[in-house]
Amino acid sequence: MDRKKLFLEIFNKAEKKFGDSQKRLAGEKWSEAWQTLIATILSAQSRDEVTIPIAEELFRKYATLESLARAKHSDVLNTIRSINYNRTKAKHAIGAAKCILNDFHGSLPVTIDELVKISGVGRKTANLVMIECHGKDAICIDTHCHRIANVLGIVKTKTPYETELELMKIAPREYWSRINRILVLWGKKVPGRDRKRLLAGLE
Repeated sequence: MDRKKLFLEIFNKAEKKFGDSQKRLAGEKWSEAWQTLIATILSAQSRDEVTIPIAEELFRKYATLESLARAKHSDVLNTIRSINYNRTKAKHAIGAAKCILNDFHGSLPVTIDELVKISGVGRKTANLVMIECHGKDAICIDTHCHRIANVLGIVKTKTPYETELELMKIAPREYWSRINRILVLWGKKVPGRDRKRLLAGLE
């Protein structure tokens, strides 16, 4: 089976299984675009269930980009203290707010190349912003997406960036923006690299 057919067969089953899920991921359903970006920065190597309430508390305390940009590192750190890598994430949150204000006039840029110039923003966050905030076709790849795509033989890649590039060749463009959510929900339900177990998760 060619890789496009394999992707479509697997993804369509996964979307049928998880497409109606009401579970919220950390980068979804924020009222401001900058909040989407900051919440996604906070979510790195942290569970969504942990990240979302911490991000909500941060945005209650700092309701605008300006207030977050002026915040003291110690105050932001205290607010997000229970999240993984809190010191680095506090630094990135403040730095990102400053960068958006100073370099992009308070609005999130609309290209990947510009987004990754913002403090703490890698391709995963940049692609998610393109999808969630700008309504663009993009493929956001996190560890779940990278793992599942490789275990099931859709791609043979070593890094999430390589997986993103390969899926851009394989997946029809109209699927791109849905890949991350569906594979993350699947990956959360079925950890590990057992192919049979992964596929059984679609039953």
